[in-house]
Formats: sequence, structure tokens, C-alpha cells
Amino acid sequence: MLEGMVMVAEAVARQSQRKTEQVAQKTSAFRELGEGSSAGISVITIAALFALWFVVTQTGWVKPLFLPSPQAVWEQFVLYASGQANDKPLWQHLSASLLRVLSAFGLACVTAIPIGIAMGTSRVMRGIFDPPLEFYRPLPPLSYLPLIIIWFGIDELPKVLLIYLSCFAPLALAARSGMKTATQEQIHAAASMGASRWQVIRHVLLPAALPEILVGMRIAVGFGWTTLVAAEMVAASLGLGQLVLNASNFLRTDIVVMGIIVIGLLAYGFDLLMRWAAYRLVPWKGRG
Repeated sequence: MLEGMVMVAEAVARQSQRKTEQVAQKTSAFRELGEGSSAGISVITIAALFALWFVVTQTGWVKPLFLPSPQAVWEQFVLYASGQANDKPLWQHLSASLLRVLSAFGLACVTAIPIGIAMGTSRVMRGIFDPPLEFYRPLPPLSYLPLIIIWFGIDELPKVLLIYLSCFAPLALAARSGMKTATQEQIHAAASMGASRWQVIRHVLLPAALPEILVGMRIAVGFGWTTLVAAEMVAASLGLGQLVLNASNFLRTDIVVMGIIVIGLLAYGFDLLMRWAAYRLVPWKGRG
């Protein structure tokens, strides 16, 4: 009799647990505003934009000089990709731009992130770097491009330097802001256990700042691609920005649109890579 009652109680408990899990599964996907996958919506949006582009160009609502058809843009892409265009092959333009952007972005990460960390942990470093950083940060790159040309000439250095400066500010500010993410309780707990100042920075502040640093890296690499066209205005013979600028001089809108799409796809690919890195390195973000 007692064993039967125990079995009934266990069955009721299991049934109750299953119901609780089912309810949790039904509601867990939308516990927060905006939570859930948007990949399907993005695919539909892209397809709708391409369909609209096709309809507008095929019906003649917009002249090809202002908006070429998708077929014309694709033909130029095939010509450049296969090396049949009256220009350098696409891979040469692509490799030149990638080298400039990645060199500038890597140099910015090596210098800006430590400076941002120092600004977030030392009032002396903040006092030294904050005025020049806040002075040049709002300036558009084209405003100081002539000065860079006067100082450094027209070789590769001014191109990389211009992209580097556009990446530096968001990285430094993100690192500085991230150093304030750790709570005072975490800092005091580490200090009470005998941690030194460097150990607190290494084991408490840096892990807490990593999500914001990764966001700053995403913003910085986007700024790098944004500045690419301006950087390749400086006597460049290769590069996606130079390709677009040169085509615009001859009113080759199909080549201009093709170059813009290639730049946009590359920038979007880098952003997806940074999102994946953030997911792998800081899986706890947004799950607290």
C-alpha cells in the first residue's frame, strides 16, 4: 500500500515537472523584447529589395545612368572577377583594400585598446589622452586628409594612417567604457582576497570589459571600411575605393554599384565574424 502511494506521488511529480518544462519551453523563446532569430526576416527583406531593384530598372522608371539593372552589375562583376575588364582584376583591388583595412584595424587594436584600458583605470592617463581623442573624434576624415598628405606624402602610409585614425577612437572609448562595467562588489571581493591592482584588472575588470571591447571592434572595422574610399583618393592605383572613384569619373554607374556591393558584402562579412567571436568569447552576455 505504501509503495503504491509512493509510486503515485512520483508519477504526479513527474507529470507536474513535464508540464512546467513545456510551459517554460513555450515562453522561454520570448522572455525579452526582441529575442528570437531574425534570419528569415532578413532573407525576405534582401529578396524584396532585389525584386524592387529589378522591377524599377526593367520598367524604365529610373534611367540606367542613375541606377543600372542587376544584370548589368552582375556582368561587370563577372568581367572583373575573371580579369576580362579593361582594368586590373577584382582580386587585386580586393587584396589591396583588405591589406589596408586589416593593417590599420590590427594596429588600432594593438594601440587603442591598451590606451582605453589605461584611461579607464588611471586618471593621469585619462587626463593625457582624453583631450586629443575627443578633439579629433568628431572630425570627418576628409577634413584632415590634406594635412596627412602634406606630412606623409602619397604612398601607402597616409592611406593606412587615415583608416587607422578612424578605427582608433571607437576602440579606445569602448575599452575605457568597458573598464567601468565590473561592479564594486566584484572589485572589493577580489581585493579582500588579497588580489593586487594588476590582478584585479586582469581577472575582474578585463573579463567584464570584453563585451564592450568587442562591440567597439565591430564599430571600428565598420568605420575602417567607411573611410576606405577617402583613403584611396590619395594617388591609389589599386583598391575597391579607387575602383569606385575611377568609374564615377566616367559615369560607369554599373561599375560603381558593383564596387559598392562588394565593399558592403566585405564589411558585412567582417561584422558577422565579429558577432561570432563575441558569441564564442562572451557567451554570458545578455543572459544574466
